[in-house]
Amino acid sequence: MRHSKYKYKLNVTSSHRKALIKNLSIELIDHGKIKSTHAKCKALQPVVEKLITLAKEDSVANRRLAYSKLNNKDAVTKLFTEVAPKFKTRNGGYTRITKIADLRVGDAAKVSYISLV
Repeated sequence: MRHSKYKYKLNVTSSHRKALIKNLSIELIDHGKIKSTHAKCKALQPVVEKLITLAKEDSVANRRLAYSKLNNKDAVTKLFTEVAPKFKTRNGGYTRITKIADLRVGDAAKVSYISLV
């Protein structure tokens, strides 16, 4: 059975989607807040939340797991040293999606901010 197997497809191939989510998660860790389409923000949220949960316990194994998902040494270092210690006492809900009233000019796509709480 394929219950609970839904992923956001984003109308791209699987390799493109993986690269897109990886790049967006690196940018969110670096900047703390990014602006993107609403569908991309919804697809990004569970990935970043799992990375922050992983980074709450600083170990070599967890750093290697995070590096395998992000493939960016600077982002992994910032995740473990700056981002995750803020959420030590929090049990989840590390990100917030805020919808923007205006649509994107080129294609009228719904736009949102995703930010770390």
